[in-house]
Amino acid sequence: MARTLYIRHVPDDVAERLERLASRSGLPLSTFALRELCETARRADNADLLNALPSAPINPDTILEALRRIRADH
Repeated sequence: MARTLYIRHVPDDVAERLERLASRSGLPLSTFALRELCETARRADNADLLNALPSAPINPDTILEALRRIRADH
């Protein structure tokens, strides 16, 4: 179920920037703000996802050498 969220004490300069961004996007401020909040909430899990990935012990010098070889071939 969707919930209503009220945000108080938004600084004037922040509100003005959000209004400009919403206008440039052709969206009402509330739609623009909701889109931005959704994107921020989605990214919040990225750190957990990255931390859950297995670690691959690769020496940075190995990567740099491979890049040098690839670039030299082209």
